[in-house]
Amino acid sequence: MLIGYARVSTLDQNLDLQTDALDKAGCERIFSETVSGARTERAALSEALSHARAGDVFVVWKLDRLGRTVGQLVDFVSGLRARGVEFRSLTDGIDTTTPAGRFFFHMMAALAEMERDLIRERTMAGLVAARARGRRGGRKLALSGRQIAQARLLLNHPDQTMEGIASSLGVSRSTLYRALARDGAEPRTQ
Repeated sequence: MLIGYARVSTLDQNLDLQTDALDKAGCERIFSETVSGARTERAALSEALSHARAGDVFVVWKLDRLGRTVGQLVDFVSGLRARGVEFRSLTDGIDTTTPAGRFFFHMMAALAEMERDLIRERTMAGLVAARARGRRGGRKLALSGRQIAQARLLLNHPDQTMEGIASSLGVSRSTLYRALARDGAEPRTQ
């Protein structure tokens, strides 16, 4: 069975061009929706996928109706292929039911993998360069060394509670406990 999927991003746009093309291509079921391509939760897409069985062909008018990056598209089509469902994009000329279509898809997958590797490489190089300049990654500490020292002094007063000290520093009690533990101070259990 040919299962069609059509999507537009806004109410101003019209689905007719896509649904007509899918109908002309022989799609027996067409699922359509108006939702941004950035959204990962798409009801009609989920429903269309739930109807796809091994041997079926999932058809779209154009690749960009499914995802925004090559990686997303490759993952999507790989998921279909793992279920025994083929893929066809009408305007992009991709049809995994043919040897040429499978070859083109494998080329896209290789390019997506290379893109991921290059991003990973650049990220790692940036982290190494930042560490060489003395920068640490991650979130900034909630309490400075001076604030931790102040908390330590306040801990010496029996009338002070951890809740009160944390409140005076503008943090939660658990943040104060973690900061004191990181600094090597023994927090009270009160």
